[in-house]
Amino acid sequence: MRYRRLPIEIESPEERGYDTIRCNLTESSFTDGTLAEFGVELSGELTVAYGDHRGLPELRELIAEHSNPGGRTTLGADDVLCTPGAAAALFFVATSLLEDGDHLLVEHTNYATNLETPRVIGAEVETLELRMEEGFALDVDRVATSVRPSTRLISVTSPHNPTGTVLSRSDLDALVELAERHELWLLVDETYRDMDPDPLPVAATLSSRAISVSSLSKSYGLPGLRLGWVLTQDPETQERLLAAKEQVVICGSALDEEAACQVLRRRDEHLARILPVIAERRGVLLDWLVDQDWLDVVEPRAGVVCFPRLRPGAVDDVDGFYRAINDDGTFVGEGHWFDADRRHFRLGFGWPGTDELLAGLSSLTAGAASVR
Repeated sequence: MRYRRLPIEIESPEERGYDTIRCNLTESSFTDGTLAEFGVELSGELTVAYGDHRGLPELRELIAEHSNPGGRTTLGADDVLCTPGAAAALFFVATSLLEDGDHLLVEHTNYATNLETPRVIGAEVETLELRMEEGFALDVDRVATSVRPSTRLISVTSPHNPTGTVLSRSDLDALVELAERHELWLLVDETYRDMDPDPLPVAATLSSRAISVSSLSKSYGLPGLRLGWVLTQDPETQERLLAAKEQVVICGSALDEEAACQVLRRRDEHLARILPVIAERRGVLLDWLVDQDWLDVVEPRAGVVCFPRLRPGAVDDVDGFYRAINDDGTFVGEGHWFDADRRHFRLGFGWPGTDELLAGLSSLTAGAASVR
């Protein structure tokens, strides 16, 4: 397979250097946390050996326990495969279920891995365009009419990155029914689910044809743990995903899995601290948006990102806008990170502290004014 580096990685804050950024509005996660904040203590007696290839048993039990409310069936620890982050989980799913020539339906715009890995495999990627004029809502009827005999996978994300929109329960149920009727797979990237005050059921609890992916990176601000998971009730798929993991990493990091286990033991306590902060910062964003007549935007319903668009006729010098805010030390995720028009940009409001967020938003306003 011929891999290529993607703009979202090449131009990421960690590649630019965090010390070069004054106001970081690129991030799609809660503020990066420390082990001390989460009460994690790693003992010097921890044995750093090959672990259970599926993941630490207690960790998988905790993930299964937190995944069950609202579903039709109950997931157990054997339905959980721990992975090095959600990105690896998405990679394992694509490389396990898709082959050269298979047809894939995927929401667009989207996180790059959901698009690029199937392309590298040689799958025929058909995008399901999410249009701002339609509130970035998925057209489930269009999904149904786009299914072919060669369709193997429908890939959606909820809450969605980068728009912050959420599937309705009726649309999720319709997608599950579609997957079952056509005997194809439904992949739901649920990485932002724990940020949703009223979350949908975990898709994998609704059908053996549904696969759920998530991680600790975004909702908890712990991307450095590299701990994600994939959930499926289907034994054959579990085996294929495990084989993919074993061929890439054998097993997870003993350090990461122990730390993640300690975090999830106190999951409710951590979310009770994190979610009000996200709500406060979302309020700051919404207050700012009221006066920005140079932007089109769909209000984010969950998560910590939205995907505004420079309004044609108000800001037409797109390059000049990005130069102005970058020169001021403010960075956003430009549209091409998501295979989209550069008039769009991902605005992350959950990572920066309130002062940095306010400064960054002011910088965006000034940048737009400088090229109008």
